[in-house]
Amino acid sequence: MKDTSSSATVVAALIVTMAFAAIFTTPGGNNNDGKPLFLNDPIFMLFAISDAVALFSSSTSVLMFLSVLSSRFAEDDFLYALPKRLMLGLISLFVSLAATMVAFSATLSLVLHDKIQWIAAPVILLASVPLTLFLLLQYPLLVELVSSTYGRGIFFKQNNLLLH
Repeated sequence: MKDTSSSATVVAALIVTMAFAAIFTTPGGNNNDGKPLFLNDPIFMLFAISDAVALFSSSTSVLMFLSVLSSRFAEDDFLYALPKRLMLGLISLFVSLAATMVAFSATLSLVLHDKIQWIAAPVILLASVPLTLFLLLQYPLLVELVSSTYGRGIFFKQNNLLLH
């Protein structure tokens, strides 16, 4: 649990850094008054919203993983508190990755839509590859966490009696 949390904290911190920097270096640049050039374009709004979602969800992910790493590691923590924090951290990390890929795709589409019209479809397909890989690699851990936290434990066997 500590190894997963520490490595995921690094990834989430990198996404926080990238999402924070991306909103201040808007695609296309700014006018003389400081407003983005593509402010009225709906694709720019998609970029801004997805970048904000990436920033907030990756910040949540960093906080959840740090709370796992700085826990007191008591017996009760291992039953519910730490698995819940790890689940929330993994889910928010996936949301931040998805939002980052949407922001990247929107930026690329926004910048290249005048020159290359067909760029949107291949970019969306390529952006889904890291998300699919992350989901496939982390899904078994997430299922195990959910089943061990909320499923029937080894001390509560299934009882087939109709009346207790």
